[in-house]
Amino acid sequence: LGLPGVRFTDGPRGIVMGNSTCFPVSVARGATWDTDLERDIGRAIGREGRAQGANLFGGVCVNLLRHPAWGRSQETYGEDPVHLGAMGSALTRGVREHLMACVKHFALNSMENARFQVDVHVADDDLHEVYLPHFRDVIEAGAEAVMAAYNSVNGQWCGDNPTLLTDILRDEWHFEGFVMSDFLFGHREPVESVAAGLDLEMPFVQQRGGTLPEALVSGELKRSDALAAARRLVAAQLRWASTVPHEAPDLDVVACDDHRRLARRAAARSMVLLKNTDIGGRPLLPLDVASIRRIAVIGALASADNLGDGGSSAVQPPDVVRIIDGLGSSFGLDVMEAHAGDDLDEAVAMARTTDVAIVVVGYSAADEGEAVLTM
Repeated sequence: LGLPGVRFTDGPRGIVMGNSTCFPVSVARGATWDTDLERDIGRAIGREGRAQGANLFGGVCVNLLRHPAWGRSQETYGEDPVHLGAMGSALTRGVREHLMACVKHFALNSMENARFQVDVHVADDDLHEVYLPHFRDVIEAGAEAVMAAYNSVNGQWCGDNPTLLTDILRDEWHFEGFVMSDFLFGHREPVESVAAGLDLEMPFVQQRGGTLPEALVSGELKRSDALAAARRLVAAQLRWASTVPHEAPDLDVVACDDHRRLARRAAARSMVLLKNTDIGGRPLLPLDVASIRRIAVIGALASADNLGDGGSSAVQPPDVVRIIDGLGSSFGLDVMEAHAGDDLDEAVAMARTTDVAIVVVGYSAADEGEAVLTM
């Protein structure tokens, strides 16, 4: 049929290939409430992925954020199903102009360290009213694939769960795409997972390669179940191939000036001003550039390339503008006092000798990220 097969690339803050544009993390983009901007980001991500040989983007993460310490909190948009559905759908529509889109992690994957062991018990009304509607929104926006979660729901692992993968996805929502496992042992029962509706084991041959051929011969695996999975995989690729431009974008779109300007615009729109206190009869912000000669920048993250997690969402842009460099460039200052902030007395003393003190605080990948990387 001339199909290249599934060529997966991850996200969601850009394409996890080469030196791609690094957009703000999804939780920052969620703070913009701007679905048009999110669709533009999806379109740029799709162009960069297609130019580098991918055809499936696995970065539409819409898990509902339950706690800020969740390791993947920076990969999703927030804690409201309507908001998650709107932003995830916008990203999907943009991506699909060039790539297939995969929404993840289905479902109730709102924890990190215990995601390989936890069994989430949820009532049916909570499941359908709180934890699933945003997935349905993204599927109705055109997502061709769904990634099953590692965790278990109501006693069944998500990758082997016929209630989630067949009863809800196919029978209730009429999803016509394919379901893939999360990476590395994303299901537990290779034969039962096929019958449950898991079509593709990712990212390479694992449990199924040594199990399914014999199970097919013995009759343990129904041929009809294997054929259904194969048809869904092929059909999704055929539909995609019939809707996207035949020619892929040139490689010069990767981290191009237009995409970098889009990333900067998204970063600016994502900023939230909580308070702007009057100082000497006028608001502190915007800063009076003409009166500033010296700035103290306090906090280790001011001098760090702090773009997000280092796991499956890691994007490697061609270069990074650190906060302290950006401030120096914006203000045109030669004198920038930097302090890591580990000695409070020293930091306070430095701040008193400058016109303005800017304190940079936040999380790094060591504080929030995929737990398997820091165990």
